[in-house]
Amino acid sequence: MEHPENDKQYTGLTVNSGVAQPPVVNPYLNKRPRRKPLPAPSELVEGILKGDITALSRAVTLVESLAPDHYSIAQEVIEKCLPYSGNSRRVGITGVPGAGKSTSIDVFGLHVLRNGGKLAVLAIDPSSERTKGSILGDKTRMEKLAVHPDAFIRPSPSAGSLGGVARKTRETIVLCEAAGYDNIFVETVGVGQSETAVHSMVDFFLLIQIAGAGDELQGIKRGIMEMADGIVINKADGDNIGPAQLAQAQYRSALHLFPPTASGWKPEVLTYSGYFELGIAEVWDMIDRYFDFVKSNGYFETKRREQARWWMYESIDEQLRKHFYDNPQIRMLLEQNEAEVLANRRSSFAAAAQVLKTYFGE
Repeated sequence: MEHPENDKQYTGLTVNSGVAQPPVVNPYLNKRPRRKPLPAPSELVEGILKGDITALSRAVTLVESLAPDHYSIAQEVIEKCLPYSGNSRRVGITGVPGAGKSTSIDVFGLHVLRNGGKLAVLAIDPSSERTKGSILGDKTRMEKLAVHPDAFIRPSPSAGSLGGVARKTRETIVLCEAAGYDNIFVETVGVGQSETAVHSMVDFFLLIQIAGAGDELQGIKRGIMEMADGIVINKADGDNIGPAQLAQAQYRSALHLFPPTASGWKPEVLTYSGYFELGIAEVWDMIDRYFDFVKSNGYFETKRREQARWWMYESIDEQLRKHFYDNPQIRMLLEQNEAEVLANRRSSFAAAAQVLKTYFGE
């Protein structure tokens, strides 16, 4: 570009061409390190059996992945780790949001680790129905456990599964046990729907309640109360000690109305304070008594076998569902029938019947 300022009549005045503009695309874009290739199943299994947290974390990531190649590797790792699993105490922890589950797990976990052993915490975080994302922030509320060398905390997204607990959690338990973690905590979402799934994969089911949170009858519901092996009232400190003891008496009275448990164990109701770490030893003594009781009468092994059978059928249901929706012909037919239903030209039941009829080849 010509500059009039450079004309001879303007002697002593010059304009430089300036600095060249940098490229729009980052020149170092293609020089980024490539992602590491997927590890071999044998390599992951070897690391897991040695207690390598990196190998364990990567295996859990493969278990949670939806990619087909990740799924096949994860299943092979689980099969090889299965003979080394089953030697832990699995405790499910549930309660309404705000009951103090994460804080309680922090102090319960430290109490367990003081007696030796290793602890794995599987915290299920609810996923957004809109964005499908999860905060995965439960670990921030377990400040002491998060830095303990013998603790492994794994927040996992519920990803839309029932209450946030699915096959992936049970398979993660197998991997953690193979890595030498002899205590497993499974924290539920706490929305009232995941308790059945949690109960089907743990040995002891702990229900955390709080006093003064409205009508106490809301907590005395047959579904959740019948599954609980122990009920604990949190935040029993300061001015809340009286209400907590009142709630304790109400829950004890309610338990007398329920039929005997299959294990023969009578659920206990205790009070404690997770924040001030009061009554923690008493809660864990109750859990110790439960394990001694069910192991002495044989119910421990019976329940483990029932759980294995239940999850076999759950896996069959999941595989059938996956095979159905992954079928290209079915996907195309679903789109067509969905359009018919939305246009009010076909009922939902008739559309479903036609799709299933095609799937089964009738």
